[in-house]
Amino acid sequence: MEKQRAADEAHARVEELRDAYGAPTAAPWSETQTDTYETAWRAWRDLARDAQAAVTEHAKDENKPRNDIEAEVKAKTKTPTSPDPKKTPSTPEAPPEGE
Repeated sequence: MEKQRAADEAHARVEELRDAYGAPTAAPWSETQTDTYETAWRAWRDLARDAQAAVTEHAKDENKPRNDIEAEVKAKTKTPTSPDPKKTPSTPEAPPEGE
């Protein structure tokens, strides 16, 4: 659950940066903004990957369907500020090209 919480926090940080910086196609980002966003995005990607691997391993250990374990984890880690998992991908999308 801690890995999922960390991934959720990293995702929130990526969204905060995206909201703060705006679309890179509307106004070019500075090098610092680009580096900050890409670092945050990579952290989210890595944490999400680790959380997914932990869910898979736990499901195997418990001999339960993976999607049941994932649903339990998401339900237990969801906070009022967490994005709705139905509206947000559970794994990060790549940053825009050329960023």
